[in-house]
Amino acid sequence: MIIDHCDKTISIKIVYFGPAYSGKTTSIKALFSHFGKDEALQSIESTVKRTLFFDYGTVAFQNEEWRLKLHIYTTTGQDFYLITRPITLRAVDGIILVLDSQEDVYERNLISWNELMSYFGDSIDDIPIIIAFNKQDLPEKFSPRVFLKEIDFHKFKNVESKYTIAVSGEGILECFEDVLRLILRKFCKHRLVSAIN
Repeated sequence: MIIDHCDKTISIKIVYFGPAYSGKTTSIKALFSHFGKDEALQSIESTVKRTLFFDYGTVAFQNEEWRLKLHIYTTTGQDFYLITRPITLRAVDGIILVLDSQEDVYERNLISWNELMSYFGDSIDDIPIIIAFNKQDLPEKFSPRVFLKEIDFHKFKNVESKYTIAVSGEGILECFEDVLRLILRKFCKHRLVSAIN
């Protein structure tokens, strides 16, 4: 979070993270479509329309005095571009972990969670995370309860979970609102945003 008292702007960085084909790009596109800002989303894609580095866009909200500017990214899911993921995650304020709920890719989701943990170590507790169990419209899904139990979900104070269907936009706005709520709660608790009250 960057607070600019001169411009009265608060900047927050949110990143969609997850394995390949989980629906990160579809999720961010659905979010920007909800705000009517489809054209504001930038994508760096490969020749086969896969995310090469990241998708990126900003959404801003204004009240009487302050402007809230949200910088929203996705990471690439392709392991060939693995080196770009920790770079995209630098200075992140909140993460939406998009998982593919199909049973046959359960392990890929677990690998992605463990990769995320490896980037932050013990400081992961300070990062708000929403786990989005995506593709809920498809058959043969794994149980989210099993996944949450395997990662010891309840030991994390800033991690919550939701169900999404990115292709129809279902649950996408709720995930975004929830991660933003966790981010603002964290910074209010540390009195970093008390100046806007």
